[in-house]
Amino acid sequence: MKLISCTSNQPLAEAISAYLGIPLTDVGIKRFADQEIFLEVLDNVRGEDVFVIQSTSYPANDHLMELLIMIDALKRGSAKRITAVMPYFGYARQDRKTTARSPISAKLVANLITTAGADRVLTMDLHAGQIQGFFDIPVDNLFAGTPVFTPYVQKTKKGPVTIVSPDVGGVVRARAFAKGLEANLAIIDKRREKAGISEVMHVIGDVEGQECILIDDMVDSAGTICNAAAALMAHGAISVRAICSHGVFSGSAVDRIEKSPMTEMLVTDSITATEKTKSCSKIKYLSIAPLFGEAILRISEERSVSSLFDSVPKNA
Repeated sequence: MKLISCTSNQPLAEAISAYLGIPLTDVGIKRFADQEIFLEVLDNVRGEDVFVIQSTSYPANDHLMELLIMIDALKRGSAKRITAVMPYFGYARQDRKTTARSPISAKLVANLITTAGADRVLTMDLHAGQIQGFFDIPVDNLFAGTPVFTPYVQKTKKGPVTIVSPDVGGVVRARAFAKGLEANLAIIDKRREKAGISEVMHVIGDVEGQECILIDDMVDSAGTICNAAAALMAHGAISVRAICSHGVFSGSAVDRIEKSPMTEMLVTDSITATEKTKSCSKIKYLSIAPLFGEAILRISEERSVSSLFDSVPKNA
């Protein structure tokens, strides 16, 4: 097995490497004056089972291009199998046509990764599960809930818990998380007047006297989450926390979270933490290195990946 890291999330790649006890393969990545990417793999990969670790987070296009070029280099280097390990799959929000002449960019990205030469994809908490069907190669979509977030919530909860979906589209995710914690379920009904702006309408479910935990696949501008937290507090919740697998944190998101009534925002390290997010008192990162390390090991050894969610991986 070979582990290769591109540049989007070196700390996570190093943590996965440490978990598996396998050093990262040396690569050379540089940019020409016009920002054209050049890379080369500085070790023999002929006949190897290679895992390329790269989240397509900001700057999304640069990181996606790095991944595609790396896959091509490995293909031409005669790697036996290439797995694109994408803890955060960028462009996942563009999974359908929203207007008459809009693209389905998630499908385009799937085509690019497949055409570049990837044999399979390993990712986590896709924005929409049907994106797995955009690929003509195997896709393993991991879930951070049971192995990463559930143990933390069980340790830190102080009273009755209600899991809250910030919108109707996230109910399935919230219900699965609530089932694992044996908690109640509530839903925020909101109306989005225009892109990027959400207005909370009302809360479906009883949250009075409850520890509320909002759960979503990602937090971007944090407008929806912060508005939902305010609505829950107004409906009598004792406290509000948020759990999001991917911390995009664009624009004024960190400032909104700091000023919100939330006591804590839990995210994974699928996207590298910035100095601003590290300095925010309410944002806490939980590592997914054990989860991805175990999944990589099982894929390499041709063992079940789904059984990962029956128990918590070691060192989690």
